[in-house]
Amino acid sequence: LEEGASPAYFLTFMSTHDADTIVIGAGLAGLQCARTLHRSGQRVLLLEAADAVGGRVRTDIYEGFRLDRGFQVFIDAYPATRENLDYLSLDLRAFTSGALVWHAGAFHKISDPWKHPNQLFATLCAPLGSFGDKVKIASLRASTTRLSLEEIFAKPETTTLLNLQKRGFSPRFIDGFFRPFLGGIFLENQLDTSSRFFEFVFKMFSEGKTVVPAKGMQEIPNQLASTLPPEIIRLNAPVESAQNGVVKLKSGESFSARNIVLAVDADAAASLQNNEGRSTPSAWHATTCVYFAAEKSPVSAPTLVLNGSGEGPINNIAVMTDVAPEYSASGEVLISVSVLGNPNESDEQLAANVKTQAQQWYGNSVNDWRLLKVQRVRRALPVLPSIPSHAERFSNSENGWLCGDFQATPSIQGAMESGTNVAQAILENAG
Repeated sequence: LEEGASPAYFLTFMSTHDADTIVIGAGLAGLQCARTLHRSGQRVLLLEAADAVGGRVRTDIYEGFRLDRGFQVFIDAYPATRENLDYLSLDLRAFTSGALVWHAGAFHKISDPWKHPNQLFATLCAPLGSFGDKVKIASLRASTTRLSLEEIFAKPETTTLLNLQKRGFSPRFIDGFFRPFLGGIFLENQLDTSSRFFEFVFKMFSEGKTVVPAKGMQEIPNQLASTLPPEIIRLNAPVESAQNGVVKLKSGESFSARNIVLAVDADAAASLQNNEGRSTPSAWHATTCVYFAAEKSPVSAPTLVLNGSGEGPINNIAVMTDVAPEYSASGEVLISVSVLGNPNESDEQLAANVKTQAQQWYGNSVNDWRLLKVQRVRRALPVLPSIPSHAERFSNSENGWLCGDFQATPSIQGAMESGTNVAQAILENAG
């Protein structure tokens, strides 16, 4: 038994193989589903194949640095995180609103004038698009903030690019600002992502701050898991199949339950259900994060740096220790460089290419950047051709309920929202 586990609890499961609900997958969706059910009095078993909770939201300790698995942040205006996370305990640290954009051989500050009125003149004068583009940003902000999330997700759907073009933004502003800014969120810069998701994201940025927990993104799933009795979470427990109310582990153990929640990605859910009719695998957006250590920050402010030139491998740079010094135990700074996709170059060559481009921005000081690690996240965000309305955000089949960000929006909000929705549906059915 794992440390802290209740022998009586596991004896019950092993002898009767019975639970109200078994949740497979301890990512954010599975954790939120399990804790919602547990708070309502259900007997829950949460099974996770990995050695820790979190799913795609994980943080590794490497040479004294906290390396999130890919550049990850969240917006503190997300309804699901506001309702379910203790922000004070997470010790959230915020980026400044806006970004530094490299364009035409120089950096230009683009800020939200509602949050930083003293930056209004610099924003208006930045040679990224026209004065009219800056006015349209204000109009976009007003139109998204006055709508509820339900209204945004009920709107007719197109691509983000077509949405921006319809609003009258110039190609120069779309290419220089929106592609790198939204590329870091969508993990694609063609802006094929749903206009519904774009307007949701823009509303959240307008209403909240971009933040990370002081000790890394792993603190989010850790906090969710801490609200569950440790004995109901089984780590290192990969599942072989989940059919007809029975979950079989690869170890040979099996459990039965009235409800089975598949809080895994769509491909894994189909495999566990032995859905042989599913012939086309899901598409994923990949991202690569190149981490460097350095003696001095090239930015010296908690500001996101965007590549508005459209050239080179860099999409964005964030000096994580400018946001949260706790990301480094040594006093060195931690530089996170995001590259969209999964480049073909070796880790060493990719890092060299990144440094070559960064030298154009920051000069010879980049020579002192020391490569820590290249994180290649091949399955970072699911590609969702369409974002469902709120009323369509959960589903079940004869072999289990489906739960995850692919059922809502590809975001922390979407994952936690999906977990809550499925749990509530199960409780309503039980009632």
